[in-house]
Amino acid sequence: MNKEKIKLFLVDDDAVFLKSLELEFMESADFEIETFATGELCMASISHHPDVIILDYHLDGIDKNAMNGMETLDKIKKINPDIPVVMLSSQDKIEVAINCMHHRAFDYVVKSETAFVRLQKIITTIFQYKKMEKELNWYMDRM
Repeated sequence: MNKEKIKLFLVDDDAVFLKSLELEFMESADFEIETFATGELCMASISHHPDVIILDYHLDGIDKNAMNGMETLDKIKKINPDIPVVMLSSQDKIEVAINCMHHRAFDYVVKSETAFVRLQKIITTIFQYKKMEKELNWYMDRM
């Protein structure tokens, strides 16, 4: 069994929410977690090769001129389109979710009391997809 830790980037300008999310992930599974309060700080560390990024939609709580979540998402996808990015927002609007998906987010989660459970399920799904893709590639290489 592979005991390699999943490298998870958490990006949110709400320090309390960011810390609670970090603690939840640390308690639940074997993650290597890096947290960032801005998209700029996340981008400065993108060379650390995260497996998954959970990214706040707004990101304007600290600096009104900071990159928002969509700008950060676009930059991440330009550097590495294969990094799954899950967008987080307090907005429960279908238009926001659709916009995130158009920008190639893996999924969209509304901040709520069930957000962490939903994020866990999404990360599990991401790694199931990656495992299936690896198995398919292995099989195709042998044909």
